[in-house]
Amino acid sequence: MQWYVVQSHALAENKAQFHLKRQGFEVYLPRYLKRRRHARKTDWVPAPLFPRYMFLHMDTERSRWLSIRSTIGVSQLVCQGNRPTPVPDEIVESIRERESETGLIDIRREAQFKKGDAVQVMDGPLCERVGLFECESDEDRVIVLLDLLGREVKVKVPIEAVAAYQ
Repeated sequence: MQWYVVQSHALAENKAQFHLKRQGFEVYLPRYLKRRRHARKTDWVPAPLFPRYMFLHMDTERSRWLSIRSTIGVSQLVCQGNRPTPVPDEIVESIRERESETGLIDIRREAQFKKGDAVQVMDGPLCERVGLFECESDEDRVIVLLDLLGREVKVKVPIEAVAAYQ
């Protein structure tokens, strides 16, 4: 028994997972909490970690794996030539180890800075400004102290827009 990768149709991961399980396959669809913004509201919803892809555990010698291609919601079984391409067990296990009690993968990024570290804003209207890292404000932003017009001002910027200053 080995793990393989199945590609679903767009936004059909749940449908493909359901129908593959109905056929007796063991399916692993890793999920994480994704922030969804709509109509000035923000909420968190479970979403596939790898959109359109899931793992399937099977024995190609015993399973009727050719039927996977015609399963509702499935686009294709990832193959090399005409045989499914196996995924090392360690990859699937390392993903499963990151699951919380709720069965979701924690993918939050940690800021790599400590309070007082010199940082430079690399993008946006404050590009190339140098300031001091203050703290994280939420999942996607950090607070930086910048010297603007002769006084220190706390500014929220996206975490990916900040780099260590050399």
